[in-house]
Amino acid sequence: MRQTFDETTDRSFGPKHVPLIRKAMQEQGLDGFLVPHEDEHQNEYLPEANDRLAWASGFTGSAGAAVILKDKAAIFVDGRYTLQVRDQVDQNVFEIRDLVDGGVPAYLETAAVRGQKIGYDPRLHSPDALHWLKTAAAKAGAELLPVAANPLDAAWGRARPPQPVAPVVPHPAEYSGEGSAAKRARIGEIVAGKGADAAVLTAPASIAWLFNVRGGDVIRSPLPLGQAILNKDGSARLFLDPQKVTPELPAWLGNQVRLETPGDLPQALAELKGQKVVVDPAQSSAWYFEALQAAGAEVVRGEDPCALPRACKNPGEIEGSRKAHIRDGAALSRFLHWLATEGQVNPPDEIEVVTKLEGFREATGALKDLSFDTIAGAASNGAIVHYRPTARLNKRAERGSLLLVDSGAQYLDGTTDVTRTVAIGEPTQEMRERFTLVLKGHLALARVRFPAGTTGSQLDALARAPLWQAGLDYDHGTGHGVGSYLGVHEGPQRIAKAPNTVALRPGMIVSNEPGYYKEGEYGIRIENLQFVTPAEPVPGGERPMHGFETLTLAPIDRRLVVAEMLTAEEREQFNAYHARVRETVGPLLDAEVRAWLDEATAPV
Repeated sequence: MRQTFDETTDRSFGPKHVPLIRKAMQEQGLDGFLVPHEDEHQNEYLPEANDRLAWASGFTGSAGAAVILKDKAAIFVDGRYTLQVRDQVDQNVFEIRDLVDGGVPAYLETAAVRGQKIGYDPRLHSPDALHWLKTAAAKAGAELLPVAANPLDAAWGRARPPQPVAPVVPHPAEYSGEGSAAKRARIGEIVAGKGADAAVLTAPASIAWLFNVRGGDVIRSPLPLGQAILNKDGSARLFLDPQKVTPELPAWLGNQVRLETPGDLPQALAELKGQKVVVDPAQSSAWYFEALQAAGAEVVRGEDPCALPRACKNPGEIEGSRKAHIRDGAALSRFLHWLATEGQVNPPDEIEVVTKLEGFREATGALKDLSFDTIAGAASNGAIVHYRPTARLNKRAERGSLLLVDSGAQYLDGTTDVTRTVAIGEPTQEMRERFTLVLKGHLALARVRFPAGTTGSQLDALARAPLWQAGLDYDHGTGHGVGSYLGVHEGPQRIAKAPNTVALRPGMIVSNEPGYYKEGEYGIRIENLQFVTPAEPVPGGERPMHGFETLTLAPIDRRLVVAEMLTAEEREQFNAYHARVRETVGPLLDAEVRAWLDEATAPV
């Protein structure tokens, strides 16, 4: 569970492993091979055994790709990892390229040579991504070929860690809020509504949610790795490694669920011959499409039928999330009290911040894991949006600077994600003014009312408007979905500039996290989680409106607020939030911390 700080920086990875991969490629008659970050389950966090990109290159970020040709290689990352990739990857072996601007397809168009055969593992690529990759390779006169055996895995050989086999355990109704049989019947109706007979499910979060189980195959998310076939009548076949099956699991799943092994999956797909089968091209790899088509099934391309229902939390899940956030708020308040007292006298370094915060969460006795590795950025490191401290990059907070801490926890009853920016010593007037602009956007998104059918992309500008008025902005999304003791990043909803057609619906949990980043100096972000409330009449209005209820309960640094920049409505809203924090979390704290909280949440 503990966060580690010894980031992989072994520059011998490239020189050591790339020749082994090239040898395995040559044995298969290949001139190149594609190495995506994604594994067979499209996970954000990967089991060590599936982190092929890290083994091949040394790069450990959560997004990226590589192309290894017989005489050159390139690695692709987005803007979050510009510094990290240069630190971890040997540039004598890998050319560093932009993942977003052209990415792998653009590279293949110019780097591939006519007549070359470039391999790919169909279990690791979506069919849509493969379309563009094949098109790009064809322009260069090269050919992309699927491989039955991954040459990287062959090169890795016996040194490759074993696949995880954490126990799959029941997730009780007191947390799930709905039984698996009821969910399966409901999702079966959605499948039938698409004119299909069955759906193939490969997203671990959907499997965990649908069958009311949780696992431990992936850090930071309680996911079991496996697959499932759900029939339109609600019956299902669940494919799990037998080593994961606990004694109580068969009875928990019931008679309508047949437990099988991953080795049984190819035959199960073949048995869908003549049936219409829903498969999500964004979640499931090309291998599933090819296997179903070869079997004579009719593939219905469509969104994972569990995705939207999973995002709309039921009353039991919402109540669990409230409890998790109260518990987490008490831990955060103890941490912020430490920062406001000891941390001001002897400013901590980033690793001390991470370790201290995790200790306060562990002290609740309910922490199952972090929901992601804590981001603690002191001074200029706070301006790196997804910076994560390492032993080598560790920086001490300085007086007159800002400390940005983005963190979250996994509890049985909910998943949390919260960012607070704290002044160490006396902040500058510019810091206070820009913090207040971020706060104004945060408050606007928290209090907005909106009609049914509104998407997150239609609300995004509310959080940015105060910054825009000052000629400022930030380059990340404003909000992402969050699971219920599942992934901290969950779709299909989001709040961002990029268009999104998914309307915000009651029960959806989203983050509210505008920010501002001054390169080389400091970063600011204020993040709470909030959920969409049912539409209600507005006095004097004509249409019922949805809104948001804030879940996160932790003080926001008042020393960074320029009260005169807030309108009367904003000041009232800010003070009301702090009063709620004080009244809800205060009783859980000892006298010293509670006295500090009273002062930290006093009206502005």
